[in-house]
Amino acid sequence: MFSTKRTIVAAFVSITLIGCGEATTKTETMPAAPTAKEAQEFLINAQNDISKMQVPAAHAEWSYATNINFDTAAVSAYFNEVLSTKVAVLAKEAAKFNDVEVDEDTRRQLNLLKNGLTMPPPSDPAKAEQLAKIGSELSAMYGSGQYCMEDGTCKSLVEMSSEMATIRDADTLLEYWKGWREVSVPMKPLYEQQVNLANEGAAELGFQNVSELWRGKYDMPADDFPKELDRLWGQVAPFYESLHCHVRAKLGEHYGEELVPQDQPIPAHLLGNMWAQTWGNVYDIVKPEQEMSVPDVTSSLVAQDYDEIKMVKQAESFFSSLGFAPLPDTFWERSMFQKPEGRDAQCHASAWDLDDKDDLRIKMCIQKTGEEFNVIHHELGHNYYQRAYKDQPLLYRGSANDGFHEAIGDTIALSITPKYLKEIGLIDEIPDASNDIGMLMQVALDKIAFIPFGLMVDQWRWKVMAGEVSPDQYNTLWWELREKYQGVKAPVDRPADAFDPGAKYHVPANVPYTRYFLAHILQFQFHKALCDIAGDEGPLNRCSIYNSEEAGTALNAMLEMGVSEPWQNALETLTGSPEMDASTIADYFAPLKTWLDEQNATRQCGW
Repeated sequence: MFSTKRTIVAAFVSITLIGCGEATTKTETMPAAPTAKEAQEFLINAQNDISKMQVPAAHAEWSYATNINFDTAAVSAYFNEVLSTKVAVLAKEAAKFNDVEVDEDTRRQLNLLKNGLTMPPPSDPAKAEQLAKIGSELSAMYGSGQYCMEDGTCKSLVEMSSEMATIRDADTLLEYWKGWREVSVPMKPLYEQQVNLANEGAAELGFQNVSELWRGKYDMPADDFPKELDRLWGQVAPFYESLHCHVRAKLGEHYGEELVPQDQPIPAHLLGNMWAQTWGNVYDIVKPEQEMSVPDVTSSLVAQDYDEIKMVKQAESFFSSLGFAPLPDTFWERSMFQKPEGRDAQCHASAWDLDDKDDLRIKMCIQKTGEEFNVIHHELGHNYYQRAYKDQPLLYRGSANDGFHEAIGDTIALSITPKYLKEIGLIDEIPDASNDIGMLMQVALDKIAFIPFGLMVDQWRWKVMAGEVSPDQYNTLWWELREKYQGVKAPVDRPADAFDPGAKYHVPANVPYTRYFLAHILQFQFHKALCDIAGDEGPLNRCSIYNSEEAGTALNAMLEMGVSEPWQNALETLTGSPEMDASTIADYFAPLKTWLDEQNATRQCGW
């Protein structure tokens, strides 16, 4: 259920030459110092040029993502090379104004330019071209990857993921788990080259490495940001450990404690998900034993003849009920809702804004499940956010921090409660509060189980990019962090040449992952604030803001800010506090935590 907002940042730089005095003697005059006015003119020219280039670049990237072949790959690689190089030039131009006294707004835009790159290319054209090609190759390896069994039958990631959600045969689960990780083995040398080239580009921008660049994008010093993440994780860890203890115990009962030892991390292939990042698919194994009436959204979707379009229409109607305008007609004409027949495409769900105005789209291979119903709400959250800040200056058209973008759709999904499902006719009756343990368990298996995974992916990348670990230890570090934070282990010893991080989309695609960790904190904080505004006085887990225009107005006020101010200001606009706070999670899941503690009373917890 986790997606990335795919933003094409394209820049064409109209470089203003700083005036120099003509040599009148043997001693040359020094170049004139840049001025505040020149900084402002630079920003105007740069943004005008960006707006001209980013539309064709976005179309090239969309074409590649929805139709992977030699030609679309070549065009995509070309634009990646040209645009990333131009962005790097633009960032270096912005750095020339570091010591110029400018107003706060100008300084913020200059800083956004300097910190805007994900994998900054070196100034050497050959190296920049190589970096772009590596990025395209890694993306193609993932997008076209499949696992072929001994009988010649080949399965895609979508097919294997679907089966892993429901089958309970440990041998088959292990085969799929190992099989998908064969796709990522050839990525390792390319990834190593990519890191080296990007670090060279980052150094030219004044950063020690890409790690510092990534950590420095959060309106606080780069070295302070990991401490903030540790603080937030500390608020969540006790509840996660209780959930982990219960899930491990029930898996041990199902598969046997020889396969699932009760004093060790959980084998990663048994949690119903290719990456063990969410555990909702093993709900049938770990659910409370007492009879509970938990809405089966998947069955209801099938029974009521929901197809892919109807699912998206229903998600749109949620936003409409908050007072947001309908999606444009072009959204329905141009989005990809199913995997196209006869060609490779990236099925990973993502939301797109191709022109920074109204050309909004989603790209998904929608499956008719309750989980996908939530994902659609998530993706539309990106689209409505994109449209809300479209009238900001170009450099401010973005998320307050990248966790905000991921959190908005998930905040809406928290309102997919029985109350909402009854209102839209997917269920007939709202189960009473005695059923909340089961429903909270379902939410926790997806959202709370994910939080340490959302934290550790970039913990791994930051160390790799900072050169703290050598390539021969890439995989070892990956599993050390997974065991430390998740209490999850590889089900078999991994080969020396394995590159298991590459089996996760966001690593070869170079999508920063901390945004998902932050989103899982912020969504509960947003949910509580919106429920308060909507006047819902019941338990937080039963609140739905559906049909509350007051909540929609408050939400839109934050969304319209884009990245024009520090994220702390945007957060305070909605919640009244400038500080991220994970304590709302404890409030939301309080009944489940009490129940888990009772179940775990005689168990050995921890790993």
